[in-house]
Parts: sequence; C-alpha cells; structure tokens
Amino acid sequence: MKEHIAQILESAVRQLQADGTLPDDITPAIMVERTRDREHGDFASNLALTLAKAARSKPRDLAEKIVAAIETGGHIERVEIAGPGFINFFLGPAAWHAVIGEILEQGEVFGRSDVGKGQHIQVEFVSANPTGPLHVGHGRGAAYGDLLEAIGCQVHREYYVNDAGRQMDILAASVYLRYLDLCGETVPFPANGYQGDYVWDIGATLHREHGDELHHPVDAVFADAPPDEPAGGDKETHIDGVIASIRGLLGPQDYRRVFDAGLDAILHNIRQDLKEFGVVYDDWFSERSLTENHAVEQAIERLRQSGHTYEKNGALWFRSTDYGDEKDRVIVRDNGQTTYFASDIAYHMNKLERGYDRVIDIWGADHHGYVPRVKAALKALGDDPDKLDVLLVQFAVLYRGGEKVQMSTRSGEFVTLRELRHEVGNDAARYFYVMRKCEQHMDFDLDLAKSQSNDNPVYYVQYAHARVKSVFRQLQEKGLGRDQAQGIEGLAQLSESHEQELMINLSRYPEILESAAINHEPHLLTHYLRDLANDFHTYYNAHTFLVDDAALRNARLNLIEATRQVIGNGLNLLGVSAPDNM
Repeated sequence: MKEHIAQILESAVRQLQADGTLPDDITPAIMVERTRDREHGDFASNLALTLAKAARSKPRDLAEKIVAAIETGGHIERVEIAGPGFINFFLGPAAWHAVIGEILEQGEVFGRSDVGKGQHIQVEFVSANPTGPLHVGHGRGAAYGDLLEAIGCQVHREYYVNDAGRQMDILAASVYLRYLDLCGETVPFPANGYQGDYVWDIGATLHREHGDELHHPVDAVFADAPPDEPAGGDKETHIDGVIASIRGLLGPQDYRRVFDAGLDAILHNIRQDLKEFGVVYDDWFSERSLTENHAVEQAIERLRQSGHTYEKNGALWFRSTDYGDEKDRVIVRDNGQTTYFASDIAYHMNKLERGYDRVIDIWGADHHGYVPRVKAALKALGDDPDKLDVLLVQFAVLYRGGEKVQMSTRSGEFVTLRELRHEVGNDAARYFYVMRKCEQHMDFDLDLAKSQSNDNPVYYVQYAHARVKSVFRQLQEKGLGRDQAQGIEGLAQLSESHEQELMINLSRYPEILESAAINHEPHLLTHYLRDLANDFHTYYNAHTFLVDDAALRNARLNLIEATRQVIGNGLNLLGVSAPDNM
C-alpha cells in the first residue's frame, strides 16, 4: 500500500510539473510512512514540505495543489492536509481486505520483495577463534538470521577461520602440556594457557593416537621460559617462551601434529554446533591460506607502493593515523612475523577482489576500535571502504535463577552454545538472541526461555500459530471445511475492532521485513511477531470463529489462516519453528 500511495504522489508531481507548478528537472524522493495515530489517517507524506522551496510556495499551499491532483477512490477513501503541509491518506476497509487475499494467494513468499535484486553481498559472522567451544556469547552472532535474501539479495555466508597466530599457538601449547600430563609428567600449567576440560580431551586423543612418541621431559619444556605470573613474572612472556620451547623440541612436523589436533577437534565441534543451530556456511575461509597464497605479502606490498608504510624499531608500520586512527599500527613485527591486523587487511582485500557489492562483518563489541583501522587500510589500498559494513554485537549475559552466570573462556568456565541449546532449545535461543538491537546489551533469562507462559515471547508467538491450527482441527471434527472464495467475498463482515486491528497489522509485515533486512535489525521482526500474536490472542479470546453463519465463519477462518501464514513466514526467517501443536 505504501508503494501504491507513493506511485499516486509521483503521478501528482508529474502533473504539477506539466502545468509549470514544479520544475521539470527535479526527481523527488517520495516518503510515505504509517501514521502513529489513525485519527490522522493510515499513511502520511511530507512531500509538500520537501518540494516547497523548489515550487517557491508555502508547504501547505503546495500540499493543496498536490491533493487536488490526486484521484481518490479504490482503496483510498479520502486525503486530508494536516499541520504545515503533511498529506494524510485514509484507507477504506477494502484495502485491508485485499491484504488477506494476497497472503492466502502468496503463502510462504508473502512479504518478500526484490528491492535488493542484483546485489551480491558477503556476510561473515561468528568466526570465533577455534581455541575452544562456542559459548553463549558467540551464539548471538550466529542467530542474526540473514534477512537479505528475503528482499532479493544474493548472499554468500562465510566463516573466517583464525587457524594461524598466537592464540592458536597458545592452544597448541596447552594441548601438548595436557598430553605430557598423560605421559606421567607433573606439569606446572601456565596461567595464560587454555584450561577447559576440552583441552584435556584433545590431549587424551593425542596420547591415544601417538602414545609417548611426542613425549619430552617437562623440565626441558620450561627450562628457558621466563617466570610465570604466580612466580612474579609476566604471563604473556612466559607462555611465549613455553611455545618457543615446545616448537624447538618437537620440530616443525610434530608441532604441526599437535597444532592440528587442537584446531581440527575444535573446528569440528564448531561446525557441528552451528549446523545443529541451523547455521550453514557457503565457505569456511582459512586465515592460513592468506599466507600460503601470498595474499598477506601482496597486501603489504600494495601499502608500501602507495606510500602508507614506514619502518621503525625494526618493524613495519601502517600509517593509519592518516585516516583518523588514534595511532599507527604494526603490520610486520621486528622478528619478521606479520601481525593479525596484516592478515585482516589481506582478508578484506580478498573479499572485495571477489566482486561483492557489499561485505558485512558481524563482530563482538570489543572490536569497536578495530573498525576504523580496517576501513583505513582498505582506503589506502585504493578500495572503497564504504563497501564494508560492520555490525558490533554485544555478548549475551546469562542468568539462571536470577543469578548471573560467570564465564571465562581462558579458564574454561563458560556455558557452551551446545549446553544452552540442550537446556532451552534452538527456538528459544535463536529468538531470544535477536530480540534486541545488536549493539544493545542482552540479558538472557534461562528460566524465562524455558517457561510455557505468555511472558516467554517465543512461546507466545508459537502458541498463536498452534492455536490457529487447533481451530482448523475443530473445524474438521465438526465435519466442516473452509470455503476460501466465500470467505474472501465475506470479508466486509469483519467489522469488529479486533478484526480491523488484526488486518491492519498483517498489512505491515512486508514493510517490517524490508526495514529489518535493509537496516540489519532482525529485532524489528521479533517485536512485530509479538504484536501480531497479541492481536490474535486478543481476537481469539473475544470472539467465536466457528459460527453458524457460513459466510462470516469463512471470512474469520480466512483472517486467522492469513495470520498463521504470516507468523509462520516470520518465524521461518528467524530460523524458529512454527509448531502445529503446543
């Protein structure tokens, strides 16, 4: 309906251009919005205010000319001017009746559009370091259902596997030390090592597969390592020393065995967790491949050639301050090793080279300061930084029994995504994760997510879907059926306020979906579904659907079937089931 009104206004503008009221060389951006108060109409436009200067007219005077050029009739009952020049449109009941027919005809595709057709978009999300299982904090990024395909975009989903770098070396060292435990050694475990039970499990697998073949005395491992934090030293330099020692003792081939044992085991679990959570990727992109195919080297060379690097204290620096960063950034350390940032530059260079119109990264909120430096690097490379959108997602804070659940990945004290799914189910997890804007903190109440009450939003919405199904089971039990054609013809009988509100709310679904997709705000869809479910439950409690009057009965059945369809469509886009029974 918004598009229809916009077309009417566009036609009015062309008419005013033809008679000389408006210049020929303007192409106005026509905005049509729903009114907050239906006493002021159903839709409103500020077109007269935006064109008043070009028309050399007062906005209200121009609004009168625009309205005079509009032909009412059809779904538009009347048009009025309000305030300084807003144009308000009042729709007749037939407009809302038409929506019911559209929903029943289009079914699962109702609400989808092609406004994004032709756009090739890459979305990289979750991408947790494979140093431990996915925990509840990672799940929020995974549950950000990709709505872009619903508006016609071509979407490529990607997971960036950080299978290189210091954190992976810390994991490898942690696994090897647990392996030594099983070889009978007494190991003083580093304060900065990974201490979760999963590390023990990987160490045990390594020992089963290799026995004592990789065994070296623990004294040799720690012989040259600086003191650890409990001994008054620095935990960072200590773990780096332990890593260097293990590398030297094992040699490249055996160290790679230990490294890959940790990487492969954790990555396998991550893949499995995400698949069971309803998240499937088109590509798992290896950070290590950026070095192997010389992409990091090429990115650094491009920065050198463009004059955006300099050497200082034996390291190579990127002049990110030229682009507003608070300080310049190291891309090659004084020991010749490239930094994580250098890999990130190469990865984003690679993304744009693949020809995407836009790339979207979903990162944790702790990466806030990282965004401008990545964009700076793209600009320095000669790429368009505006093609990169970064959504910063706050981690979820978990509550059980009113108490906050403490979590720490390094210490191994955390609730995994797998545990969360087993406790509350995929549906509740996915729905709860997207009930807030990504940048907002989120309190995840486990007890609420498991409850079968109206206070649990996902239960409330799913129950509306199941309730409609129960009505149709009752219809069948009574030996009756639904005559859809008769119901369409009888929609004029739906004059109750609950029916009017429900039809109007159903008409909003395509707008909500488009806005949620374009603005990357799936929480808009969860709020909409909750409102729609509330309208239905209110209607259900106030009226009888299976009345004796066949025309009225079929009209009401069409209305609630359209409601069920829209709820099902919305839940499906969020990756949440729409059950027939509750």
